[in-house]
Amino acid sequence: MKAVVLLSGGLDSTVTAYHAKKEGHEIYALTVNYNQRHKKEIQSAKKIAKTMGAVEHKIVDLDLRLFGGSALTDNKIKVPDTPARGIPSTYVPARNTIILSIALAYAETVNADCIYIGAHCLDYSGYPDCRPEFIQRFQQMADVATKRAVEGRPIKIMVPLLNMDKKQIIEKGKALGVPFELTRSCYKEGRKSCGVCDSCRIRLNGFKEAGVRDPIEYE
Repeated sequence: MKAVVLLSGGLDSTVTAYHAKKEGHEIYALTVNYNQRHKKEIQSAKKIAKTMGAVEHKIVDLDLRLFGGSALTDNKIKVPDTPARGIPSTYVPARNTIILSIALAYAETVNADCIYIGAHCLDYSGYPDCRPEFIQRFQQMADVATKRAVEGRPIKIMVPLLNMDKKQIIEKGKALGVPFELTRSCYKEGRKSCGVCDSCRIRLNGFKEAGVRDPIEYE
């Protein structure tokens, strides 16, 4: 079966991609370049898609800097180095809604049976579009919005990491042979990962709890 996999180049999406491959799917990787501050993750996505043998890797350009409203799409908003109370400034308005909608169009075009996304809701940063209820509602929308669904062949939204914490995700990635050294999690633009942003801290803590060495370089 064909599967569209949302591949950002980060840890979660890479583990998700390798999980989909393990399940026997032909991988159609999709990366959205939304002009995010941390564009280096796109280079990681290219390497990962090639390494895992994806059938295709599409990169869609979508400039969300036109709207701003996030530390990842607006240079006037600083990427925080301390945990936020509530939803952090790194939340990109409606990002997963937008990206999943693009993936839905791609999946219908290549006749894929499912879309994989690496969202999870245990030790995430509080983003509302990573919650189970969001995934459920998007599935309901997809089930009435596509030709395939109307014809009785709905495209399923697959979220294999949804109820895992970062430790469990890393353990799963290790078992799947994920090339952690190719992944990029940092929200900042430096050559090396900063080690202090929310994404870096969650990643580092996950590796520590899993007893696995994080192979990437930090400042």
